[in-house]
Amino acid sequence: MIAMRGPSTSYDLKRAIGHSVGYFWHFPHAQLYSEPKRLEQLGLLEVEEEDDGRRRRTYTITDAGLSALRSWLAEPTDQHFELRDVAEIKLFFNELAAPDDIKRLAQDQIKQHQDRIAEYEQMQERFGHESAISRRMVTLGLGLEMEHAALRFWTSLAERAERGEFEA
Repeated sequence: MIAMRGPSTSYDLKRAIGHSVGYFWHFPHAQLYSEPKRLEQLGLLEVEEEDDGRRRRTYTITDAGLSALRSWLAEPTDQHFELRDVAEIKLFFNELAAPDDIKRLAQDQIKQHQDRIAEYEQMQERFGHESAISRRMVTLGLGLEMEHAALRFWTSLAERAERGEFEA
């Protein structure tokens, strides 16, 4: 993130991630404070600390850091797509739930996915034509596809629950 946005404090990173990769990659806030320190120790980031006041630490990527980042980006990945979804794990245990619980879960998920689709479409409308970030916006397309797929799934599940398919 520092390589893309320039010198940043951990707080700057927290805000930037909340409006970008945070939509699909969760970062514990504590990690946004500890990881820059670790990368500094490895020589991948430089730090400038204020002498007084809040003593903020502003990190900048080093040449070695940029080189390491580019090497990592060039490596293929063989890791399987990972989805950690609380609603999905609840659905896995649906035979222990009441039929109305399944219906409510599906209805809630429909609303959440509709809201996220609307949010993503607003982002696409707002930023989709900005050439400076067009390459970054590619992930938004994947996010939209995933949200539409989830919406289709939960809508179908709600219809099945309405028909009583989950009654004991």
